[in-house]
Amino acid sequence: MNQLSDRINNMSTSATLAMAAKARELRAEGKDIIGLSLGEPDFNTPDFIKDAAIQAINDNYNSYSPVDGYVDLKEAVITKFKRDNNLTYTLPQIVVSTGAKQSLYNIAQVMINDGDEVILPCPYWVSYSDIVKVAGGVPVEVKTSIDTDFKMTASQLEAAITPKTKMLWFSSPCNPSGSLYSKEELESLAVVLKKHPNIYVVSDEIYEHINYTGKPHASMAGIDGMFNNTITVNGVSKAFAMTGWRVGFIGAPDWIARACNKMQGQVTSGTNCIAQRAVITALNAEPSVVKYMIDEFKTRRDMVLNLLADIEGFNTNTPEGAFYVFPNISYFFGKTLRGKTINNATDFSLYLLEEALVATVTGEAFGNPDCIRISYAASQEQIKEAIKRIKAALA
Repeated sequence: MNQLSDRINNMSTSATLAMAAKARELRAEGKDIIGLSLGEPDFNTPDFIKDAAIQAINDNYNSYSPVDGYVDLKEAVITKFKRDNNLTYTLPQIVVSTGAKQSLYNIAQVMINDGDEVILPCPYWVSYSDIVKVAGGVPVEVKTSIDTDFKMTASQLEAAITPKTKMLWFSSPCNPSGSLYSKEELESLAVVLKKHPNIYVVSDEIYEHINYTGKPHASMAGIDGMFNNTITVNGVSKAFAMTGWRVGFIGAPDWIARACNKMQGQVTSGTNCIAQRAVITALNAEPSVVKYMIDEFKTRRDMVLNLLADIEGFNTNTPEGAFYVFPNISYFFGKTLRGKTINNATDFSLYLLEEALVATVTGEAFGNPDCIRISYAASQEQIKEAIKRIKAALA
């Protein structure tokens, strides 16, 4: 008899982590799996950041840290927001958490009541929907397509709003599509949002530095009239190749930040002390220190798009940020490949894993069942070999 809570029984497993686990199992069986499923830079954390962590160990940082983060880390976050986003926050408005994922979980727990609706432009990051549901919220999916670069329009936003709408959550640059919203596009969404002052926005900007447009990153909180209704979520995982260090942070109105601090105090308390000291050094550095990673990601993006263009059935756009492509592969639905019928993106993703030995992620997990996510956070050699295998498996 299942004694587990309805809460956990109704929760989906993270599709990205599930695919990574399946790939590890197959590797353990001796299969040569190429992983293009995880959103994790394949670079090492820069040495100057590692040196700061070693220094913190030698300086005997080993005690509980303040729940919302060391003051000098919060000051570094404030400096970062001002320098990179032209956003002015104060110390009480910053909360440091164990990764941006905890930041998002905190926000949901302190903002959402049972039955509150949260608008999620599709595709959305895989965990948004379940984080909202665990808080009692109702995800409202707004479908977008490759024709609009997977971006929600102001009219779509307007149509999705009901008297129960409490929040809008989105990422820019977007995981999984790599799309990013320009300042003008955010302004058009803000025109709608300002008619509804009780709606709050979660702007997930974890990929902000992985931007290939040459234009400055646009933050929703920086749009006129939106600062007090926006919670900006960020961290160091992607830009600084620090996924395992687990440090994220928010900038938010004081009352929301205080509530997140209260929630975190009962769940995890303060973030790892050594990681926090290292992140001070990372945030105080000019973003140009990671330009070599961004340049390499752009080269890989172009390589992936060129290679996929040679495979019939892959419909791609050109993502402007992050390190993903999100091709529409609905061409294959209803077809039988090597005795296996492809009914949906999940079937297609599993087929690539079993037949091409390449791990991708089904778009169904991101609210878009016609696509798959391919991460190019892998070496150029691995990317070339992976797409060669995919092409052969689909021939």
